[in-house]
Amino acid sequence: MKVTFREARREDVADIIRLLADDMLGRVREVAELAHYEAVFDVISDDANNTVVVGVHEGTVVACYQLTLIPGLSLSASTRAQIEGVRVEANLRGSGIGARLIADAETRARKSGATLLQLTMNKTRDATHRFYEAQGFVPSHIGFKKQI
Repeated sequence: MKVTFREARREDVADIIRLLADDMLGRVREVAELAHYEAVFDVISDDANNTVVVGVHEGTVVACYQLTLIPGLSLSASTRAQIEGVRVEANLRGSGIGARLIADAETRARKSGATLLQLTMNKTRDATHRFYEAQGFVPSHIGFKKQI
């Protein structure tokens, strides 16, 4: 299946939210009005360290992720690339699109000068853990989150 990856456009936001909402966790947390998502997309688009990428097949958005560059003083003043909001259309999971999506993110991160690619995920996503390990990620840290 031919999927091309490109930077998202504002008109892709509804499709991105559809993908984010299409799983057990997303169904309950992606509930804001589209206008709110579009406003936040505009903020992301104006930030040189943030990129939303979509995977497109025959004109339809079938995958997405957000890549955020985080310059830091630790690790010898290196830049990290954080991947968020990774999704592949439910009926296309297991087709190799996810691996190509991660490869695209790694390529973009390297071109931007990042030396570390990182992500977090909900610990209940056992199959997703196996997927990321197959892509070369190592579960090296324990993460914490706090709602504020």
